[in-house]
Amino acid sequence: MNEIIIRPSVETDFPTLIELNHVIWNETNTPATIHFDSVTDYGNHCPPGSQFVAVIENRVAGYVGYKNPTGLPANSHVLEIDIGVHPDFQKQSVGKKLIDYIAAWGEKNGYLKMSIRVLETNPNAITFYKTNGFLEQGRLIDEFYINGQFIDDLLMYKELRSFLKDC
Repeated sequence: MNEIIIRPSVETDFPTLIELNHVIWNETNTPATIHFDSVTDYGNHCPPGSQFVAVIENRVAGYVGYKNPTGLPANSHVLEIDIGVHPDFQKQSVGKKLIDYIAAWGEKNGYLKMSIRVLETNPNAITFYKTNGFLEQGRLIDEFYINGQFIDDLLMYKELRSFLKDC
């Protein structure tokens, strides 16, 4: 298997990240179409360094984005993530490496909890998150109406307090 290098995103990654987002996100895994009109548009939504990218042989294979969900001091211990892996690189440990990387980075930077949202119509992602230590902490029932059906939004989390001790 090829080496996976994880590093902060840079502006030159944006065209590939735009393409990646357009390939992976659809109505089975996101409640809204994700579309970026330009590199500038992408940079406004995801500035350089707001994501970590996984690179294999100079090709961006996936990313993990991160932010504090509310910006409130009382919530500053929570790191909300979003993750995407190009279909060409799925089942090659890219997602796991990204999760492990952001968990270690989060704990090093004072975060105690990592959270993610996932639609119930995305069972592969739910299984992936559970396999990587995430637990369901809540469910927003009938949160979205997509293609004529109501869809639940699952809230999942992983504690970071002991992540580094387990490595």
